[in-house]
Amino acid sequence: MFKVLPKQTASMHTRDGVRLDADIYRPNAAGEFPILLMRQPYGRAIASTVVYAHPTWYAAQGYIVVIQDVRGRGTSEGEFKLFANEIADGEDTVNWVANLPHSNGKVGMYGFSYQGMTQLYAATNQPAALKTICPAMIGYDLYTDWAYEGGAFCLQTNLAWAIQLATETARLRGDKVAYQALFTAARNLPLNNPEILQHLAPESFYHEWLAHPQADNYWEELSPKRHLQTVDLPMFHIGGWFDTYLRGTLHLYKDMAGRSTTAQHLLVGPWSHLPWGRKVGNIDFGPKAASPVDRMQIRWFDQFLKDVDTGLLTEEPVCLFEMGSNIWRTFPNFPTPNPKSYYLSTTGLASICEDSGTLIQNPKSKIQNCVDVLVHDPWRPVPALGGHAAIPAGVFERSHLDLRSDVLTYTTEPLATDLHLAGDVIVEIFCSADQPSYDFCAVLSEVHPDRQVYNITQGYVHCREGAKPIPTKIQLQATCVRIAKGNALRLSLSVACFPAYSMNSGNIAINSSESLLNAQIITLTVSCGNEASSRVVLPIVADI
Repeated sequence: MFKVLPKQTASMHTRDGVRLDADIYRPNAAGEFPILLMRQPYGRAIASTVVYAHPTWYAAQGYIVVIQDVRGRGTSEGEFKLFANEIADGEDTVNWVANLPHSNGKVGMYGFSYQGMTQLYAATNQPAALKTICPAMIGYDLYTDWAYEGGAFCLQTNLAWAIQLATETARLRGDKVAYQALFTAARNLPLNNPEILQHLAPESFYHEWLAHPQADNYWEELSPKRHLQTVDLPMFHIGGWFDTYLRGTLHLYKDMAGRSTTAQHLLVGPWSHLPWGRKVGNIDFGPKAASPVDRMQIRWFDQFLKDVDTGLLTEEPVCLFEMGSNIWRTFPNFPTPNPKSYYLSTTGLASICEDSGTLIQNPKSKIQNCVDVLVHDPWRPVPALGGHAAIPAGVFERSHLDLRSDVLTYTTEPLATDLHLAGDVIVEIFCSADQPSYDFCAVLSEVHPDRQVYNITQGYVHCREGAKPIPTKIQLQATCVRIAKGNALRLSLSVACFPAYSMNSGNIAINSSESLLNAQIITLTVSCGNEASSRVVLPIVADI
């Protein structure tokens, strides 16, 4: 390892004359070194140390590390507008850092969340110096992978993030009144009064996101997916099973792996958006769950920026943490499982009795046609708990939620052998509602012999044709887990998961105080049996 010089601050100017400031960490040694670049909006001194080692550690590995405030943030000049300037500013920054003193002209980028997005935007125009990127926890299609899930607005994460960014904007402007009000709101989210942002931060992206509840040109123009179709760079993709943006990480990885001529590696740990540690929610996944990302990134950068044969190109490119076994498993590609269907069966009391609703893999006889009726009261919506969309995210004991009368549960018999799942879980439900619109939440959980219930993964969908008795498909978050012999699997269904997602008013209104005022009680009918084969499709893989 190298000794590191004291941090230096340097500035550059974009093509339109805006000054951007950065901190630079250099090895205290002669010679030339590759550049590691991070561009972020939270104040460059943070340098994403909530999940990564400090830049001095990276510099000690033989890299010049540059942490830059994006336009309009930190001490950089200009106006901050979410993602709008990151293509041009990213390209300009790559060209600038490539020509810093003692640079060898090769640039790699790293960072998660917004800092992951700036990598994708910087790669758009394919600056020659940018040799590789390590995007973590990103949105590839901003509509489906970030702002909305299954057509439903991701209320809690979107609102919390919008208030965080707006609070920093108020601080930079010296607006004490707005800053104090937003700071307070950040600690107690105004979930039932979203208009507070309209008053205190009318320029926030949040208002545009609400105004575009369906995929349209707005999202296409903003999304990295549109801009990266001709980009072919080695990428190290990083995600978490309980990260709200895992959809984007896997979307990007699968797209690049399918068309790229360069190395595409994927790492998914048992983590939420942050931190990346061994404990997520109520569960400690053991010492192997601690983040290996820093050392893996250095190995990646050594391969592509220093031309060191690290051996990683001969290794299987997909590394997934298998929860339950608490080990890392490798695959030649994202698993293509052997899908198995478990069919819903009921006596009609799945909202009342735990043993009424069952999941049956291989019915020995026809499943009797029967329905369960679920009533959603907007006064007391089913609360969100863990998973990937709520704050806090992760695994929690949820038996108290499954005992609610507005939650349907369907449970297997205790497993005779261990069951290994890896990939996408799909739920197909035949249902109808008495209102024009409704939402559907599906949670897959593990039930222990002591009746403790722990969530594994979940999905959510916004349905706009409530009156039609049609099959509703719910894509659950991808997962990798071992269900132990003697435990059971449970599917829980509800019409809300608030405040992770905006509560459906039943009348197709967008999220606002007015829509809450007019919210309707929603009665949902779920059909089971041979004529309506409601089921959950599990991605079963072999044991190691």
